[in-house]
Amino acid sequence: MVGRVIVITGTPSVGKTTVARLLSLRLNAVYVNLTEFAVRENLVVGKDEARGSLIVDEGSVSARIREIVNSAGEKDVIIDGHYAPSVVPNEVATHVFVLRRDPEELQKLMRKAGFSDKKLWENLAAEILDVCLVDALNAYDKEKICELDVSGKDVEVVVAEILEAIKGLRKCRMGVVDWLGKLEMKGKLDEFFKI
Repeated sequence: MVGRVIVITGTPSVGKTTVARLLSLRLNAVYVNLTEFAVRENLVVGKDEARGSLIVDEGSVSARIREIVNSAGEKDVIIDGHYAPSVVPNEVATHVFVLRRDPEELQKLMRKAGFSDKKLWENLAAEILDVCLVDALNAYDKEKICELDVSGKDVEVVVAEILEAIKGLRKCRMGVVDWLGKLEMKGKLDEFFKI
């Protein structure tokens, strides 16, 4: 039997790494943080100075991910990263969790993390416009995808929800958030589109 390959994706600062690390402990799984992995494996080919982010060799990252999955045998593999849909093939992933967070909450977390204004507003726009969900839908079979609103939730609660979904005790859904509608209703939409 081959282990499961569980992708945790979402906008930067949504809580992917915290959730993925705890989930990997609960499942005694192999854990791969894509950014740390790309740096450690010398798969970074440049830096996007304007965005303050690394540019990775996606083909090489994808090939190495396949090797890790194959060598894991029966162990589960947890893959954490916002660009996971670009490097973890559909045929490899068994479950894909797209974490979502209320943009007002996310903005506070990004400021606390020291994001530049440009990066902060770009990532908030991505969250509001469902970019990570759309990326997942373009890369994976719909039945593999679970969208989870993690707003205001403790990491233990989020991991419990993921475990329930993996075990089939919780139905996976998409379209669980409408940040655009929420912000528009509150009259705050213009505040969040400053790119």
